Amino acid sequence: MKLITCLQILLLFSLPFYGQTEPFQFDQKLATELNADDYGMKTYVMALLKTGPNRSTDSITKAQLQRAHLDNITKMAENGTLVLAGPFLDNGELRGIYLFNVETIEEAKKLTETDPLIKSGGLIMELHPFYGSAAIQKMEEIHQKIQKTGF
Repeated sequence: MKLITCLQILLLFSLPFYGQTEPFQFDQKLATELNADDYGMKTYVMALLKTGPNRSTDSITKAQLQRAHLDNITKMAENGTLVLAGPFLDNGELRGIYLFNVETIEEAKKLTETDPLIKSGGLIMELHPFYGSAAIQKMEEIHQKIQKTGF
């Protein structure tokens, strides 16, 4: 139930807002830059991060893997292949999400294989095609303007 609710919320925020009283202010240059279709949307791949079979109990190893995991997230965000990432806060089997700025499951699978927590078996990924707003790609640019402290 929690997964469905989370995905419904994500879908809601990825759809354009309907019922606008003002006309669209279409920007062809931006639409092209973001690879948007006529609806301002594009295909991504969503990864659901799940608890893996090999969760380390050693606190030093656990901290090192977490640091490497966060560094990998930063690297993918900087090169534009990852546009959204974050943990779930309820300590369930679902640990978090990635939203990859790629069009195929195969491309996303290669990216997930760069994650140290996946390599160690601490996390596993479930990959799904996702259709969302092309504007999601600009989220990191805005985030940098409101972030005071890094991870």
